[in-house]
This record gives sequence, structure tokens and C-alpha cells, in this order.
Amino acid sequence: MSSFVCAEEMQKQNEYIAKINLLIGGKSKRAFVYTLGCQQNEADSEKLAGMLCKMGYTMTENEKEADILLVNTCAIREHAEKRALSIIGRFKHYKVQNPDIIIGVCGCMSAQEHRMNHLKHSYHYVDFTFGTGDLHRLPELVYNALNNGKRSFNLDSEKPLIAEGIEPLRASNFRAWVSIMYGCNNFCTYCIVPYVRGRERSRKMEDILAEVKDLVSRGYKDITLLGQNVNSYGKDLESKTSIADLLSQIAKIEGDFWIHLMTSHPRDASIEMINEIKKSPRTNGHFHLPLQSGSDVILKRMNRHYDLEKYLGIIKELRKENENITLTTDIIVGFPGESDEDFERTIEVIKKVKYDSVFSFIYSPRKGTPAATMENQIPSEIQHQRYERFCQVQNDISKEINEALIGKVVRVLVDGKSKNDDNMYTSRTQGNKIVHFESKKDLTGTFTNVKITRADTFNLFGEII
Repeated sequence: MSSFVCAEEMQKQNEYIAKINLLIGGKSKRAFVYTLGCQQNEADSEKLAGMLCKMGYTMTENEKEADILLVNTCAIREHAEKRALSIIGRFKHYKVQNPDIIIGVCGCMSAQEHRMNHLKHSYHYVDFTFGTGDLHRLPELVYNALNNGKRSFNLDSEKPLIAEGIEPLRASNFRAWVSIMYGCNNFCTYCIVPYVRGRERSRKMEDILAEVKDLVSRGYKDITLLGQNVNSYGKDLESKTSIADLLSQIAKIEGDFWIHLMTSHPRDASIEMINEIKKSPRTNGHFHLPLQSGSDVILKRMNRHYDLEKYLGIIKELRKENENITLTTDIIVGFPGESDEDFERTIEVIKKVKYDSVFSFIYSPRKGTPAATMENQIPSEIQHQRYERFCQVQNDISKEINEALIGKVVRVLVDGKSKNDDNMYTSRTQGNKIVHFESKKDLTGTFTNVKITRADTFNLFGEII
């Protein structure tokens, strides 16, 4: 069952916030949060920024002028950890210049004991670390660093808790992340997430609905429901609710907005959830369903708990009476033991399904996961050869699908002006396709209709209707 941070603990953190305000004493102090990784990390960073503002800090986009520096790390691949360590290493220079600067490290990388110890013993200028389950303790950690300068290195408890009542400082005023659950129970053999984010724990439906209603009332138009596996939402709650129930309740909220889900696991994709997605115009434009491999042999080695037949059945149901839905997926190339035949099966599947786009990755071993010690690790040269072929096949499919939209009118949510041209705007369809168009009027944050005039693999171009 989900467990929640008690009111007394949240009150204690609010008291630390008040103490920090007194310590700062109205001085102009700035904070910088560097975020790596997934959408959940972005949502976490918005909460960190919200707490820092309550402490009296002003957020800055210039790390050089910050009085407190936080790095919210990712551990999904080795490259992400190396990048985080490189950024943390860069911050040493700021500490030398100003010993009063506070440097903290959080997120998935710091939730691993070996990484926490590495930061403690090799990065002596880091003041504190904490894991993904201890976000609510940021005020306490900052206060201790300000008050006594004692370094603090923390690992999440065996059963991380859910903290409600943290008001995020959102990066956008029309797109928003809403976490509906945390952690994962699936233990895919390549994935570090269950070890760094804990087991599945769901927020109460009433808290989620209240957050979504508040966002819609304030004009938010694109809301993404986040979780490592949103399909299993509610299974750990006493009320035994489900993602289908949640989507049904969100559909009753008045307003003009889109809902996205990120991310879904095929193992828990129920027909009830699929039907809720298809029948609501807020959800029927896009669905992301990670496949990972088109080979049943590799899916079993990955511990994915479904086979290709089940996966394709879900796709068939999603497209039934909803042929225009945008479908995206994740693919791992070069997983241990992947034969040429296994790889070809993946190619066959993407040709058959015809995904609009694919997030594809070359397999990278993660310390602490079963796949890292599996036999038959694929040589890097072969991995890259397969990856290049995969990308070429998928790019051709994506371009073909995009070109079929030429002449059609699509509804988009405008992100803002292009960096290189004040008259060009970038927007996204409900299916998350990027659309560029020209406008003399600032349409940022609004819905508009665009007629597609040109297309390539990754972008659409059009004119306002």
C-alpha cells in the first residue's frame, strides 16, 4: 500500500523554510537547478525550485551567479551518469571562488549507494546528496548546510513515501507534468529504476484530480500524467482504483486541454484503459507504448512479461475506430544475446506497426542490473551497425507518415518563437509532432490550426488557417 509523508514531517520542513528565510534575512540569493533525464526528473526539479523559492531564493538560469546549485541526476544509462559527474566537477570552481556556495546532488544517480559514497569521498565540495524519495527534505538539508556547514549524504528508506503539498515552480504556463505514481515493480533486467526509485506507489485520486482541475482553471492546455508505469496506477491503493477510472474522472473536468500518459507498460495495458483513451478527444491523439524488442526471445531475457502477440493485440485495439492516433515506442538495440534473427524481427515489427516516431537506444550495461552480467554481450561495432540500420528504416517510415499529412489541417499548441526567426513559431500536435509556421502575431500558449505544406522526417511545416 502507498505510504505518505505525515503532516508533522511536512510541518517540520515548513519550519526549516521559515528558518532559512531568517538566515538569508532578505538578501538577494539565487538558486540554479540542473536537470538531467526523464520527464519525472523535470517534474521533480519543478518541486525543488518551488521549495527554493519559498526559502527566499530567486531562480536563475546562470549557474555562475547562483548561491545554491542543485544537480538532479539520471542513472538510466552510463552516459547520463558521466555527464552528471562532469557537471558536478565543473561546480568545484565556483566553490573555490566562494566557499559559501551550497552544492547538492539528488536524483536517481545519487540514490545508488556506490555513487553516493563516490560523491562523499571524491567530491569534497558537495554539501549533501539525497535520493528521489527524499525531495521533501530539501529545506532541512539546505538549513543544515547554511547553519552548521556539516555535509550530509542520504539514501532513501526501503519504502519511500509520497509527499503531498509541495507547490512546484512550473517551467511553462500552458504545459504541465502531473506525477500520478512513483517507482516500478517490473524489474526489467536492463533497468535501474526499481532500485533507485523504489516500488510502485500511487497518489490518491482526489489529490491528482485537484491538481489537474487547478491547472485547467489556470489555463494549462497540455497535461502529462507521469509514472514509471502509469498503466498500473492505483493497484497499491486501498480503494483499488485504476488508470481507466482516473482517465474517466479527468474526462469530466470542463475545459479545453489535452492529456498525455508517460509512460505505459504493455503488461498492464487493460482494455478498459484503452477504451477510455479512445473515447475521449483529450486522450485519443497519442499513445506511447514501449516495445523494446520485436523478438519474444529477447523480451523474455528482458523480463518484460509480454510477448509480441499480446503487444500487437494492444496496438490493434488502440487503432480500432481510431486509425489516426499517433503511436510512439521505445526500442533497445544490441541487448545481450540479441542475434541477427532477433534484430530482424524488431525491424519487421516497426515496418508492420509503422510508428510515427521511435525513441531508440543502444543497450548500455547498468551496474546492479541482471543484464549487466549476462553472457553474450553484443560488441559495440555490431550494436552501432544495427542501430544505424534501424534508424534508417524508422526514419523512412516517419517521413512517409509525415508526408501523408501534407495538405491536411492539424490543431497545434504553440510553444513559442523559433530561436532563429522572430516570425517563425514552433508548436506541437496532440500526437507530439513538431510543426513550424510563420506568424506576425504572438500565439505562444494557444491552440491554433495549421495547414501542412511541407514535411520531413522529424518536422512538419505549414501555414495558419
